[in-house]
Amino acid sequence: MAVGGFLSRSQLSKNSAAKSRAGRYTSTVTAPGAKPRKFIAVAGNIGVGKTTMVEFLCHAYGFRPFVEPNLLNPYLDDFYADMPRWAFHSQISFLSHKFRIHMDVMAEPNTVVQDRTIYEDAEIFARYLHSSGAMDERDWGTYLQLYGAMRKALAPPDLLIVLRCSQRAIRRRIKQRGRANEQNIPAKYLRKLGDLYEDWFARYDLSPVLELNTEKLDYISDLVHRLKFKRAVEPFLK
Repeated sequence: MAVGGFLSRSQLSKNSAAKSRAGRYTSTVTAPGAKPRKFIAVAGNIGVGKTTMVEFLCHAYGFRPFVEPNLLNPYLDDFYADMPRWAFHSQISFLSHKFRIHMDVMAEPNTVVQDRTIYEDAEIFARYLHSSGAMDERDWGTYLQLYGAMRKALAPPDLLIVLRCSQRAIRRRIKQRGRANEQNIPAKYLRKLGDLYEDWFARYDLSPVLELNTEKLDYISDLVHRLKFKRAVEPFLK
């Protein structure tokens, strides 16, 4: 394990069906000598450093960012007032928005980096609402049917960058960045999201995965860390 906890695993070699599906969607014609277009996704819990990672990759390599906007979900106020009543409506709104973003990613001719995927909407946040009782079995089943249909229409990433750090570091970073809507997030909720992320990471088989522990990783200002990170990610960019 190198500085920062770099790990990689190419799960496509273990899943020929995933390899076939990924190849069908991502094959493109490039000019002689040009690097192939790539779709890189960055995933991880709140506060692990996804946005910083996306910004660094785009600045360092000239990639196009696709970041999660502060979406004005028309159901969000109702959802916070009565979660069981509005959980399904709110999650469907988020899912449809993320589906449109993913379609835009697929249409982009240049290499792109996405901050949080459609998979996380379903596998982490909607799943949490179901497991906590805020989304009943009927709504959860309908949600999964729609999500499954969407997945079949979408090209998976060429690389998933998985970010991890401790719960203590996550809470410290949330406090430091000072976003008002995050300051009262319960520690129990962050831990549960972390467990759901780990479960999803273990099941993910759509593309190669690069795992990084961001606890003490400083690729922004530390030259050694930056070089090690570049050596870890650049083989996936060829």
